[in-house]
Amino acid sequence: MTTLARARRQLKAHPLAADAALAAGVLLCMLAGSFVDPHSGHTVSWRIRTPDPLSLLLMTLGAVALVFRRRAPMAVLAVTGTVSVAESVTGDPRAPVAMSAVVALFTVAATTDRPTTVRAALLTMTVLTGAAMLAGPLPWYAQENLGILAWTGIGATAGDAVRSRRAVVQAIRERAERAERTREEEARRRVAEERLRIARDLHDVVAHHIALVNVQAGVAAHVMDKRPDQAKEALAHVREASRSALNELRATVGLLRQSGDPEAPTEPAPGLDRLDELAGTFRSAGLQVEVARGDAGTRLPAAVDLAAYRVVQEALTNVQKHAGPEAKAEVSVVRVGPSLEITVLDNGSGDTLGPQEGGGHGLLGMRERVTALRGTLTTGPRYGGGFRVHAILPVKPRTPDAKDPV
Repeated sequence: MTTLARARRQLKAHPLAADAALAAGVLLCMLAGSFVDPHSGHTVSWRIRTPDPLSLLLMTLGAVALVFRRRAPMAVLAVTGTVSVAESVTGDPRAPVAMSAVVALFTVAATTDRPTTVRAALLTMTVLTGAAMLAGPLPWYAQENLGILAWTGIGATAGDAVRSRRAVVQAIRERAERAERTREEEARRRVAEERLRIARDLHDVVAHHIALVNVQAGVAAHVMDKRPDQAKEALAHVREASRSALNELRATVGLLRQSGDPEAPTEPAPGLDRLDELAGTFRSAGLQVEVARGDAGTRLPAAVDLAAYRVVQEALTNVQKHAGPEAKAEVSVVRVGPSLEITVLDNGSGDTLGPQEGGGHGLLGMRERVTALRGTLTTGPRYGGGFRVHAILPVKPRTPDAKDPV
């Protein structure tokens, strides 16, 4: 089997040699057929006879023409058809020179389109059969004349079938290549989405903890000389916030590790079960935070739980950064039907509009998170001062379908 496969590869690599081998095989078949005398009485005679020199010449010319059948299929068909007509008119008994024309017609049908095949087949069949019937030495109704009609038709049909099969195989191969490209594009798109999600996580973590470090460092610097105990407490908060930031960064960046990389800590993503802890970090930084929960017993999907936590975290970070030193924040988490509503209010000064005016990415990141889960997010200033962040997240996020906008 290996030898056969190697031979096929060699023939495909050298098409002219393959055609020469085919021409030699056709010549041998024609020579073998020329020794049969079908007109010895009423039965076929298998006695050995010597073909005429003209028949030998015509058979040789037809076989030589087949060597170039792939380079010029129509010219080869014309040459083989001519020598076949000459043999049909002059040969008695007739030699099977028409075999070369059948192979040439097969090549034309296999390498051209169907309309060309039909025209070439009809012309070849008409010319060869008509010449044999009208000008040949045999009666028009002889089996040899009808045999020319049948064999030329079989050659054209077989060549067209080969061409159709090649077209089907090529179409299947092209569809497979397109499917492979589509899978690669989908993989790249998913990688880009995952990178965007990780970038949002990194922003949320860094913005939250760096804001706390900044506030605590400022407190420590302010009271360092007069109240060193309070300064030490502020520095302890700085150390704790920086440690938490490093841990979350390590867990987030660990998502980017390859399979062969050393294992990294994989702390579970934060959720609303850590809301009190989150509020405590802001209280320790000097922000008054009140939390009201109305979602007892609600089990949230991991994506919704993480998004809810990040919305509260980012909203409180913005309050800490922009609402002023005397600001208070109110956090409300309520289950309303199939949705979870999160509201973060503050009573800060007009500087609360800073996140929008300053072009920060906090509100944009919140909006992308909520929109990705098919939720809604509304933000804006409150009447009488302060800022309001209101997010509605579905408890069971639905899968996007084809009608959803991309």
